[in-house]
Amino acid sequence: MTELCEYGWAKSFHFSRFYKGEAFAASLARHEHYLAAQMSLRRGMCVLDVGCGVGGPAREIARFSDVKIVGLNNNEFQLGRAHRYTKAAGLEDQIQFVKGDFMKLSEQFGENVFDAGAPSPMPSHMIHGIEYVNFCPYTVYVIEATVHAPTWEGVYGEILKVLKPGGVVSSALWHPTERQCLPLYQLGVYEWCMTDRWDPSIPDHKSLAHEIELGSGIPEMRPLSKARDALKTVGFHIEHEEDLAERPDAVPWYYPLEGDIFKAQTTWDYFTVWRMSWSGQLVTHNALRLLEFLRVVPKGTWEVGEKLRIAGDALVKGGQTKVGRPPRSLNIFLTECITHYAAFYANVPGHRAEALGPRA
Repeated sequence: MTELCEYGWAKSFHFSRFYKGEAFAASLARHEHYLAAQMSLRRGMCVLDVGCGVGGPAREIARFSDVKIVGLNNNEFQLGRAHRYTKAAGLEDQIQFVKGDFMKLSEQFGENVFDAGAPSPMPSHMIHGIEYVNFCPYTVYVIEATVHAPTWEGVYGEILKVLKPGGVVSSALWHPTERQCLPLYQLGVYEWCMTDRWDPSIPDHKSLAHEIELGSGIPEMRPLSKARDALKTVGFHIEHEEDLAERPDAVPWYYPLEGDIFKAQTTWDYFTVWRMSWSGQLVTHNALRLLEFLRVVPKGTWEVGEKLRIAGDALVKGGQTKVGRPPRSLNIFLTECITHYAAFYANVPGHRAEALGPRA
């Protein structure tokens, strides 16, 4: 599935908003930059990427914000590709990938391990081979990964455990003349969920969610309200939430999945969109059948491709009918159809915070 997703989409496994004339790759990068800006990521910070895939967002955010990142994934195959791509990008000293279960973060990292003490030099410590000084601020982000968790309360609770509550860091770390205080530990999430307009008692709604689950390997598509409640239940304070899909964009988030080459934003995007068209899918699926017959690809690859096609069609239908939605973040809620792309921004209670200026 990983290689099919890279071929059919990109090395960043997420959706994004589009400006008129914006290239597909640029849109994905901007979406990642937006989350980093919302979280005020900057040089000196140490960030945990929960569910990092093959590291596309981690590499982009590392370049954009000059932070150090630990990427967590339970898939050995994806981790191997993440290591290879990151080394090729020359970022292996800035990003490290580790295998782990995001439902057992505290077992792997220990509780309160992402700590930041007083703004004065303290002994350094190692986290999976990367050296960090204890006063560096830590933060966590998730991009469309925790939708695969059996429960949101479980994964959000584990994230909270590895973030030590009550810490405060002076902005003097970055602005020597200022003494405002920022939240030391925070969580930014682009969450994939159904909008609150989704009604599982309606057969069409229920069927649409099932098709997305089937094609995307998701245990259960849940409504936005459950994501919000889960964050509050485990102890996070939501600073900002927004449905990005509600913004009046001329180009919808799902347009690449429609397979209409006449909607391609740039010349290179013609190929990206074509792969989703009926002819592109025909070529891909027949090629997979042949490669599977010749044993070039593992048995079952064609079936995986079919499931991905089902999910893509369901996402387009949800977007067009305004009932579904793609993922967004813990600070931003995307709502356009049934699936909801929620963008949340949360911090640990007990932090004192003063804004340093408007958010990006």
